[in-house]
Amino acid sequence: MAATTELPQAIHPDILPRLDPEYVTQHNIHIAPRVAPHTLPWDPSIRLHPAVPGGSPVTKVGSVRDIALQNCKMRVFTPESQAPAEGWPVFIYFHGGGWTLGSIDTQNSFASRQCKEHNCLSICVDYRLAPEHPYPAAVEDAVEALQWVHQNGKAELGANVNVIAVGGSSSGGNLAAIIALKATQFTPPIPITFQLLVVPVTDNTASSSGDPYPSWKECKDTPWLNVGRMMWFRHNYLPNEADWNKWDSSPMFAPDDLLAKVAPAWVGVCELDILRDEGIKYGERMQSLGVKVDFDIYKGAPHQIMSMDGVIEIGRKMVQDATDTLGAAFASA
Repeated sequence: MAATTELPQAIHPDILPRLDPEYVTQHNIHIAPRVAPHTLPWDPSIRLHPAVPGGSPVTKVGSVRDIALQNCKMRVFTPESQAPAEGWPVFIYFHGGGWTLGSIDTQNSFASRQCKEHNCLSICVDYRLAPEHPYPAAVEDAVEALQWVHQNGKAELGANVNVIAVGGSSSGGNLAAIIALKATQFTPPIPITFQLLVVPVTDNTASSSGDPYPSWKECKDTPWLNVGRMMWFRHNYLPNEADWNKWDSSPMFAPDDLLAKVAPAWVGVCELDILRDEGIKYGERMQSLGVKVDFDIYKGAPHQIMSMDGVIEIGRKMVQDATDTLGAAFASA
């Protein structure tokens, strides 16, 4: 009998029965045969390959423009219609990829959809990536993007700079949460209307011990973002362990008086994601301080399903929920 060779990213048998069946099919076709990047020697060319297969198409909008910042650039999706008298509301979005992977193209589909459906400016930030640019480079770029939009958005983009929402997925959700905190520290504060936090990283001290986040132990062998890959991302971005518990790398450690000032939030997490419990815990901390927070948990879903919304129903639901939530936040602003 011929020997069988396990695929590089075969689904762990402990996780397989709990996974969404549509995801399993897509994973076995498109992901299982790939060698996981964190098991290979570092090569920046890995960023040239599509990170997650199965995204939905880009939505047609009025215009798309890239704007150079000091160390990175932003992509601005502008509606087809005429700007309202007060200006378009603004949605600033940070892509995922563990501060290591991803690019300005990663979230074209999601960003363009928000622009079209909400008649808003949708802005993707192409922040610098690790390991070439470790912490705090990504935070510095996120701050610069927010400040540029607040200072120049009205004149250059027709923006309503009093209605700015921030959002992001995974490491991008981390940056969005941090920017929402930092916005309160400016004099005067930069008004943030809403935080859209999709599977966010909130605590870079979390570990596979499962304490205080059981999902880190329960989901240690989950597809895609297992503990090995997450720790690879962490060490790329935060090579100095002394930085792991700083609140501008781990917003979970933000002081109460600062966290109490942040904008209302939606936190979307996946049941089979090591980051599930730290996302929930961060939302609960905000709630305990009087911040309005809504949650959704996607059963049977691993970390990356938002980017597979073109082929997986639960991914479509997550994107629809995020879109509806952002629309409601703009409508009430």
